[in-house]
Amino acid sequence: MFESAELGHSISKAQYEKEVPILREELLEAQLDLRQCGKFQVIVLIGGVDGAGKSETVKILNEWMDPRYIETNAMSASSEEELAHPAMWRFWRALPPRGKIGIFFGSWYTEPIINRVNRRIKVPDFDQAMEQIIHFENMLCDEGALILKFWLHLSKEAQKNRLKTLEKDPDTRWRVTEAEWEHFKLYDKFRKVSSRALTLTSTAEAPWIIVEGTDPRFRYMTIGRNILSALKKRLEGGGHRPVSQAPPALPPIDNKFLLKSLDFSQSMSKKAYEKELDKYQRKLNLIVRNRKFKKLSVILVFEGFDAAGKGGAIRRIAGALDPRTYRIIPIAAPTEEEKAQPYLWRFWRHIPKKGDFTIFDRSWYGRVLVERVEGYCSEADWMRAYREINDFEEQLIRNGSALIKFWLSITKEEQLKRFKEREKTSFKHFKITEEDWRNRKNWDKYEIACGDMIDRTSMELSPWTIIEANDKYFARIKILKQVCSRIEEVF
Repeated sequence: MFESAELGHSISKAQYEKEVPILREELLEAQLDLRQCGKFQVIVLIGGVDGAGKSETVKILNEWMDPRYIETNAMSASSEEELAHPAMWRFWRALPPRGKIGIFFGSWYTEPIINRVNRRIKVPDFDQAMEQIIHFENMLCDEGALILKFWLHLSKEAQKNRLKTLEKDPDTRWRVTEAEWEHFKLYDKFRKVSSRALTLTSTAEAPWIIVEGTDPRFRYMTIGRNILSALKKRLEGGGHRPVSQAPPALPPIDNKFLLKSLDFSQSMSKKAYEKELDKYQRKLNLIVRNRKFKKLSVILVFEGFDAAGKGGAIRRIAGALDPRTYRIIPIAAPTEEEKAQPYLWRFWRHIPKKGDFTIFDRSWYGRVLVERVEGYCSEADWMRAYREINDFEEQLIRNGSALIKFWLSITKEEQLKRFKEREKTSFKHFKITEEDWRNRKNWDKYEIACGDMIDRTSMELSPWTIIEANDKYFARIKILKQVCSRIEEVF
């Protein structure tokens, strides 16, 4: 895949000095239009062989454009904190908001390539990593991002000469370390693995552009022109991403009315509840204090009908835990900051590190529930969300998370009873809003959406647990039992 980049391309100094001012002016204008449009972000990946001019190129791009609206990320080896999270966590946190340009000097490709060259992973594992990257980039594109990927290439002889030149200059000597020379010794392996990576991940949505790195003027102009061309093309379309083909329509499923078949008569006396509550809170406390717990994280997801008792159940779980080890994340309507990012960004930022416990009071399932029912997103968006959510949860589980998902269900009659009780009780007034009454009018639509959700996102390692919650005592104990059981399974 690198043959076309080995033809000795160059640009004369005179041509470069003539064209650069024009290119810079156009890039600045396009960058201003991007900020004013604010409908998409630009993600620029600068990858390639050591010595091919990656850092110089990033520096030039910041000089040519307004650096205040460029977020440059030098992604080196994962830190201790980053290793305690799923691999993609640090990249999600670094994504630029809409209206800005994010440059990644080192990216989600770096570690899989290095790991394969050093035989830390096998070919099937490497190919799986590339497939996951494709899903990630496709998701970003579907959310509107413009992804531009540049691979700076040098021949083996050119890389050797480049490293020697840098090493001789006192001002650049620090840039050539033993690691660069070790990588040079593995040039042929790096070339083979990198070629496979680029071949597998050069998609229509995010193709790779291979740039010869020998001549810096050619390198800078080629990348600058490509960024300008892609930006202008997107802006001329009003900032909207090309309309992708919607996923196929959802076929009928058998359990759309699953919630209607639940046994809501199950109950528990207060005396039995208090005994069981003490028992399982103690058990959960001991589980979390077990030394094995430091090797995993726990993520609880609570969804359900309004007034189903999510808050009460969460308080009973929190009552068993050390406040220093858990966080409760209440999910409401997205803020302006969150709207400027891809949908899953605001959930990735709260993913716990190993040894911690995070409870989501509502979650990423809002896209296939409230956003679907209320029409806050397009049909194509919520239909593809099932795949994106499953990919997201698979990454969490693969990183050692115990992901436990609860749907709290009550009857329509019980909900009405609780709504009226909240209206009559002074310290519960805040729990009932006009939105709750409006959501109640869409009860049947929520039942259907919930049936789809459970059917399409119940994976073997992260199934949904449906809680019959008409009786709060019964529901809370069933939840505590399930939390203890699932964590012990992961141990």
